[in-house]
Amino acid sequence: MLLKELKDKINNKQAKIGIIGLGYVGLPILVAFAQKGFSVIGFDIDQQKIDQIKQGKSYIKHIASETLKHELIDATTDMSRLGEVDAIIICVPTPLNTHREPDLTYVIETTYTIASHLKIGQLVVLESTTYPGTTEEVMLPILSKTGFVVGQEFSLAYSPEREDPANGKFSLVNVPKVVGGTTPLCLELAQTLYNQIIVKTVPVSSTKTAEATKILENIYRAVNIALVNELKILFHKMDIDIWEVIEAAKTKPFGFQAFYPGPGWGGHCIPIDPFYLTWKAREYDVSLQFIELAGEVNTLMPNYVVNRLISALNSQCKPLKNSQILILGVAYKKNVDDQRESPSLKIIQLLQHQEAKVEYHDPYAPTCFGHRHYPEINLKSVPLTKDNLRKFDAVIIATDHDNVDYQLVAEHSSLIIDTRNVLSAKGLNANNAVCA
Repeated sequence: MLLKELKDKINNKQAKIGIIGLGYVGLPILVAFAQKGFSVIGFDIDQQKIDQIKQGKSYIKHIASETLKHELIDATTDMSRLGEVDAIIICVPTPLNTHREPDLTYVIETTYTIASHLKIGQLVVLESTTYPGTTEEVMLPILSKTGFVVGQEFSLAYSPEREDPANGKFSLVNVPKVVGGTTPLCLELAQTLYNQIIVKTVPVSSTKTAEATKILENIYRAVNIALVNELKILFHKMDIDIWEVIEAAKTKPFGFQAFYPGPGWGGHCIPIDPFYLTWKAREYDVSLQFIELAGEVNTLMPNYVVNRLISALNSQCKPLKNSQILILGVAYKKNVDDQRESPSLKIIQLLQHQEAKVEYHDPYAPTCFGHRHYPEINLKSVPLTKDNLRKFDAVIIATDHDNVDYQLVAEHSSLIIDTRNVLSAKGLNANNAVCA
């Protein structure tokens, strides 16, 4: 009865929503529920984030500060306040450890915290990307230790995030939301919750299915990115323009979707999520070689970029050692400030290890430091000026932000390594440019 009462509270916008983890996934959800008339509390262990939310200041580029200045939004580091909310949405990181195995530390610790404050009638939803089985095999046993029965006294569901930062066409609210519940009532409540803010929910038979759906989406992208990256290397040797090939191929109205090569892969999903499944597959004595190979290809692309740079410098009788190199863009994709798993970080590391003098420019990332796998990187963005460009031996275009003066780059750089085909796309056929 209590769970059915929650459904009524949600439909009447009387339910209070709690969001744990206020990053690129959690913060948009916080805003979306407030804009639909729900009282929301954001939870995070980072006091700086909490302070900025309370001041109405966004720390994520594509989320406007004005959207945080809402009377229904509250934020806190005090997890004891979880007892105040009716629904809890978990948006915490799920990284890989140094052995490329799932690190569920944040999910597990968060679940224990929720369990210590769980009250009868609450709905708990995990959004963090993970391997199939996490919700029921990891979270449910922890929550069940409270003595509460799932589907009767509390609800548990999984609904994967589908965020694409800076996508001008698709945002949180107009992308269908896959939802799986541990029981039919859990599914019904989770659907009711997300139907308040999402254009459409897509119910599936279990939390495992919902978890597998997200993994499939990201593996699809990972293997196709690996395919075009590998073809880029081959076609270069064959003196074929991979970009021209893709443009021609995508004129076919069926059976082909364009993917584009680059300096590697990045972001919080594509370089990580496929390996959650390869790890889980070993439990069933299955080796997912196709996915592992795609990961190997994409992971090695920064090495290819550096090798192309070395070759280009050699043609000018310059060694890489002590050369001054400018990295143009440290965000993992264009027009965002997110540096997580960015291939630029690996490129910087490789260059520094070979004693090149590296700086970077990124209009969205004033600083570059504190990265988990690259603790030695500590840089600040330098201005993009004629004088600065002229002092560098080479410029590597690693991220193709729109608000960069590529004409300036083309005219005043002695050597350009273009990993995104941005110069050609803009009609800037610089003689000093090399594709990589």
